[in-house]
Amino acid sequence: MLKKNSKIFIAGHNGMVGSAVYNHFKLKKYSKLYAIDKKKLNLLNQKSVFKYLNKIKPEYVIVAAAKVGGILANKKNKQKFLYENLQIQNNLIHGSYLAKVKNLIFLGSSCVYPKKCQQPIKEEYLLRGSLEETNDAYAIAKISGMKLCETYSNNYNLNYKTLMPCNLYGPKDKYDTENSHFFPALLKKIYLAKKYNRKILNIWGSGKPRRELLYVGDVAEAVEFFLKKKIKESFINIGTGHDKSIIWYAKFIMKELKANLKIKYDKSKPDGTSRKCLNIKVAKKYGWKPKTSLKTGFKITYHDFLNSI
Repeated sequence: MLKKNSKIFIAGHNGMVGSAVYNHFKLKKYSKLYAIDKKKLNLLNQKSVFKYLNKIKPEYVIVAAAKVGGILANKKNKQKFLYENLQIQNNLIHGSYLAKVKNLIFLGSSCVYPKKCQQPIKEEYLLRGSLEETNDAYAIAKISGMKLCETYSNNYNLNYKTLMPCNLYGPKDKYDTENSHFFPALLKKIYLAKKYNRKILNIWGSGKPRRELLYVGDVAEAVEFFLKKKIKESFINIGTGHDKSIIWYAKFIMKELKANLKIKYDKSKPDGTSRKCLNIKVAKKYGWKPKTSLKTGFKITYHDFLNSI
């Protein structure tokens, strides 16, 4: 049973998701939170990770550490996304088992589902088709982590579960127009266009693909929520249950920033999956649903963006 004095290790606490989880638990007055910088603990180093987990002996482990990036980064660096994510999650999941950790949450990604998937996407659609080519390496790594949690739970009577978020945004996101995810990339492009009085906004691909977007603070809340629940499923979708087109998001940001730009489409760049919208009925069955509106989440995110540039 999760308590305020339970020993909780959060791996990846400096990233967007990990920092949201860490801050959420700190705000909720959990008194025994463990986190360590990668300069002090290289999560790619198996021996170091096993030693650290055995030393602190946490009751709960949250795996938010991962190598992440946008569509271009995934496409160009498949070997890194596959190797590093496999190594990080294997070290943390198996290391937790060796340290006798009974409860673990692994944060997956909606990209694990097939490219041509029935919408909205149910958990049961996993492995029912081919993956989207640009990020298949990252997806394969995440699927491996999910299956590792599932088999360890089944074979060793552990509570190792996966939460599967949709596209996320929020504080500490990466605002690199080349390598970040679509929403922070759009935000930076539109901000710079307004700042330098440009008239054109270049969008990758057709702008027609649809994406579901969730504020990262809602994922942090979901982690706490499901650590307190006894769930039979090995993984659960976490999202809003609705999606919008890339064009819609671009126009939303332009309206929020009061930027009047003409949109042009760079068809030389890939679209990625045409649609990714999660079915969140299982999460709702347990009583979880997102709380933060896009407008509210964007205000917090924009403030963070201004502080980061």
